[in-house]
Amino acid sequence: MSLLPRHQQHGENNLVYRLYKSLYGLKQASCQWFAKFSKAICSAGFVQSRVDYSLFTKTQGKLFTALLIYVDDILITGNDPASIAATKTFLHSRFNLKNLGNLKYFLGIEVSASKKGIFISQWKYALEIIEDIGLLGATPINTPMERDLKLSDNSDLLKEPSKYRRLVGRLIYLTVSRPNITYVVHVLSRFMHQPRKFHMEAALRVVRYLKSAPGQGLFFSLNSDFRLRAYCDSDWASCPLTRRSTTGYCVFLGPSLISWRSKRQKTIYLSSAKAEYHAMTGACCELTWLRYLLRDLGLTHHESTMLFCDNKAALHIAANPVFHERTRYIKMDCHYIRDKI
Repeated sequence: MSLLPRHQQHGENNLVYRLYKSLYGLKQASCQWFAKFSKAICSAGFVQSRVDYSLFTKTQGKLFTALLIYVDDILITGNDPASIAATKTFLHSRFNLKNLGNLKYFLGIEVSASKKGIFISQWKYALEIIEDIGLLGATPINTPMERDLKLSDNSDLLKEPSKYRRLVGRLIYLTVSRPNITYVVHVLSRFMHQPRKFHMEAALRVVRYLKSAPGQGLFFSLNSDFRLRAYCDSDWASCPLTRRSTTGYCVFLGPSLISWRSKRQKTIYLSSAKAEYHAMTGACCELTWLRYLLRDLGLTHHESTMLFCDNKAALHIAANPVFHERTRYIKMDCHYIRDKI
């Protein structure tokens, strides 16, 4: 920053600016803002969650209020309208709150509520991606990726790699409500440092797939038993460049999908059983975190959570406490899974 022209004319070079408020641009701005907000909201009787520090809850008998913050965007919900109104009044007195009404649009995610449940999508965001890439008039396709496609580094390098990186970065955020493209976007993100023409063609295919149903999203039904269950799998040695396996899992709360992931494993395993067992470890960690998070939201699970795996060798290793020589490279995973069982 530089001084205003009127100060420069008078030769007042020893003046400085005093910063009153800043949320963006400074390294410590967001940290200081969150510390100030946390101190203020905790003084109002809210308790900060230990599993998600952006979540604050308040319980008074049967009354429950929850608050979720992302930088300066805040979501408030609960089972008592009076408590929600009191929270809004308190926040307005401290931070000059702007009330936007019922939740309809939040960080690019569109929310629609009905008597049957809640539906979230990124319809507008998906259309912006299709329009920016210039495929509004393209023919839509039914699959985001060709079957058994293995992306490699054999084709020519892109002259403008920033275009590919921008597209894949936007697709990554789109996976918030589109789990059906999570795997292919995960594969495309591996080539961000040196994208090639073959990779760009695969990314454009994802955009053409989005054009077939840009408003597709997730539905969270009100008719739920609120039981957690997870499914995990592993594609052994699927990466043609590194021969590392890919972990995939999804977690359901009742009939609703609430968590999913596709990630390349950091270790090269010599057998499919080890890769599958590592996938079980990732799903088990996610289930453990979700159980703690749901407990902070007032939903305690007294029953065991089901984790499904289709590999018999991995299931036998988990059930048998005797040490196997084939598991010496995943000893920590073995102890963790058996302890959870």
